[in-house]
Amino acid sequence: METSSLGRGRRGFTIIELMIAAAIVGVLAATAIPLLQNYQLRSKTAEGKTNLAAIRVLENAHFSEYDAYLPVAPEPAAIPGSVPAAFNVGGNFSPLGFRPEGRVFFSYGVGVTADGVGYTVDAAADIDADGFVQFWGFAKPDGAGVNGPGQVGCPVAALAAEQIGPCDPSHGTSVF
Repeated sequence: METSSLGRGRRGFTIIELMIAAAIVGVLAATAIPLLQNYQLRSKTAEGKTNLAAIRVLENAHFSEYDAYLPVAPEPAAIPGSVPAAFNVGGNFSPLGFRPEGRVFFSYGVGVTADGVGYTVDAAADIDADGFVQFWGFAKPDGAGVNGPGQVGCPVAALAAEQIGPCDPSHGTSVF
């Protein structure tokens, strides 16, 4: 009995098929990697906005008990880069009770107005290590509409009252 090669199934892939598959994977990777990096930067930025909201709540609680907001020097003292920095939980923010979990990408500070009834909390980071620092803040103006001074470099004049947002008005905001 003769066996015909026509009846046998093909095994394996040709080099052309493998090259086409590799090209498809390359195109997918070329589009997916920048998107994933962008999502990582967004999630790291969310840390700053979340912690600003937490500090805002703690400052308001402090004011309700002591009738004044608490100024806090920047912590960490240097603005972190693309690698998160240690946050000294027993340091500047200890009297306020702010304790972020783990290391942080942002440096945080609180500036209080001269009369003690207004404040600005700001945050700064260079999470993509490109030399361009992003600044976020929250301002509660005093009775005269004056914001507290920024502690980590936020130009507070650009902040909308009682909104967490970027210190550069050309970016979006988070309303509370």
